[in-house]
Amino acid sequence: MPPDQLKIDQAFVRDLVEDSQDTATIRIILALGQSLGLTVIAEGVENDVQWNHRVKCGCSVFQGYLFGKPMPLAEFESHLKHKSSCSCIARL
Repeated sequence: MPPDQLKIDQAFVRDLVEDSQDTATIRIILALGQSLGLTVIAEGVENDVQWNHRVKCGCSVFQGYLFGKPMPLAEFESHLKHKSSCSCIARL
């Protein structure tokens, strides 16, 4: 199956404030994904600084503890029923 998503590894998210090379790498990954028509996902987003930086770089899809921690399916489904309390919805 051809890929339809490309992930930005969390290794490029952790040190973004200190490392301008990580920022350049993220922008390259975003440009590559966009040129190939892929959805680019930033993984490992754990705080507002990381999230804001991704948004400024042009990323629009995220995953990480900032939005929620792993949970059992039943708990996740219950969480979805109460979207207004979900921090990921409030950010969009």
